[in-house]
Amino acid sequence: MCLPNVGAVPCACPLVENMTQTFIALLRGINVSGRNKILMADLRALCADLGWQNVQSYIQSGNLLFAAEATVATLESELEQAIEHSFGLSIPVIVRETAVWSTYLNDNPYPQASQTEPNRVMLALSKLPPKEDAVTGLQPYAADNERIRQVGDALWIHYSSGSGRSKLSPTVLDRLVGSPVTTRNWRTVRKLNELVQNHIGE
Repeated sequence: MCLPNVGAVPCACPLVENMTQTFIALLRGINVSGRNKILMADLRALCADLGWQNVQSYIQSGNLLFAAEATVATLESELEQAIEHSFGLSIPVIVRETAVWSTYLNDNPYPQASQTEPNRVMLALSKLPPKEDAVTGLQPYAADNERIRQVGDALWIHYSSGSGRSKLSPTVLDRLVGSPVTTRNWRTVRKLNELVQNHIGE
């Protein structure tokens, strides 16, 4: 911000500048069991058309790293509308600033399980902050050996027998958490963090 200086030429710089930040976008339920097919090349091109920069994707399940000048809510809405217009699909998109991604790794409440069965420890993120009673509401749906914890704005689920037949389904998560939820396993969470660190180092 410019400070007044008596007798000086008035400052022409803006009081507020747009800041480009890096983000991660997670798309829910694409390219699963032959449904909601979107090629990653087409998705990256769509994001570029939105003005997003340095767009990278990771595997086929819809994980994007990019730079943009907008709020999280605006980015989510822009991509959801663009996907519906271009592909005719209604896909929830959940965006997080990359600055917070490393906190998810540090906050993982199941580090031992993550080492031995990384595909069964899931980070669950929602569009809106989870309801205060989200974990309490979800607990009755958990099998005896499934575990759920909330840390900050994230839910962590250990599907010790796998998620395929779990009653902690996307529909149940959406309803009891209070907004659309998407999950990524520990292996993907770590890989996305590696992409973030490489992006920062460029």
